[in-house]
Amino acid sequence: MSAPVTHASYLSASRFPALDGLRGLAVLPVVWHHSTPRPPSGILGRGPLGVDLFFAISGFLITTLLLRERRARGTVSVGRFYARRSLRIFPAYYLVLGLYAARAWLVSAPSPSRDHFVRSLPYWATYTANWFVDFDVAYPVVFAFGWSLAAEEQFYALWPWLARTPRWVMPAAAAALLVVDQSVELGFLGATWPRLTQRIVVSIASPICMGALLACVLDDAASFRVAARVLGRRACAPVLAVALAILLAWWRSPLGLIEAVMALLVAACCIRPDHGLAPILGARPLRFVGTISYALYLVHVAAITSAKHLLPSHASDAPIIFVAGLGIGLPMAWVLHEALDVPLEPLRARLRGAARTPSRPERGSRPSRETTRSSPTPRSP
Repeated sequence: MSAPVTHASYLSASRFPALDGLRGLAVLPVVWHHSTPRPPSGILGRGPLGVDLFFAISGFLITTLLLRERRARGTVSVGRFYARRSLRIFPAYYLVLGLYAARAWLVSAPSPSRDHFVRSLPYWATYTANWFVDFDVAYPVVFAFGWSLAAEEQFYALWPWLARTPRWVMPAAAAALLVVDQSVELGFLGATWPRLTQRIVVSIASPICMGALLACVLDDAASFRVAARVLGRRACAPVLAVALAILLAWWRSPLGLIEAVMALLVAACCIRPDHGLAPILGARPLRFVGTISYALYLVHVAAITSAKHLLPSHASDAPIIFVAGLGIGLPMAWVLHEALDVPLEPLRARLRGAARTPSRPERGSRPSRETTRSSPTPRSP
């Protein structure tokens, strides 16, 4: 029999095993999307939404990390957060960006696409490309996949500071950003705003906000009990997965609804480790892909391009290019992960451990039987 879902059991979880599997499910559609010569119809054309699942996972987990650090120490060390984030994201990112730049300068012949990338390098290097790079051009935008990483880092430049404010501020901020982004997406706001303002507002990622909001809900004992009545059921994760598949298959499904189901799925898979999708998300091949998903995201376009060069007669055959791209990209991603991420994990672990050192409780907080123990901190993505 499975153990009952309680706030204490949720807070005591040192890691969320399902997240590696979910990351695997997020990155594979993105690889598929870039393997196709043009977006196919139906659910097979929904590959770009894998990025939204990444966003939901990131918003949920990063916010959970911040809230648990605040619960344990009474505050959040923004410096340690930035240090952990930098050690996790920057080494692989700047190595891959540097290789792209070296290829553009030393190998690629002059072309509109190559020149566009060279002009845009300062923006890719500063995570501002989604604000300043012109994507509406008639030729391929080199390194275009980096827009999502820029959107994430912009969000997290602000987010840890809110964790140092009163408890109600983070969920209120997440809800407010969500309302603004959805209003812009639905055409209710922004028609007369300056172009740069519009691009900055559009860069708000609703799935990050949704994941962050759910993390706040589950961190509080009272709201956890309400959410657990639904999300704490073993059948909830499979039901949400089926609902997500139906929404993806229906081309007119509202994007906001798809993103909300994704965020609920992430929360349902984290609230209890024995959820109904555990056998699937815990499968070793999927977990392996999820473990190296960040590195795979960085190299997958280069791997697909190499596959098309190696198999020119099949360059438009999406299934073949997808399989060949994975065959090239997975080893590349594994090497990148082992060379940069794994050696830095002990340092990140020390920073997480320092963040868990107990301190005085938050001002105005009332300890309870469920919250008096220091909570383990799940691994960051």
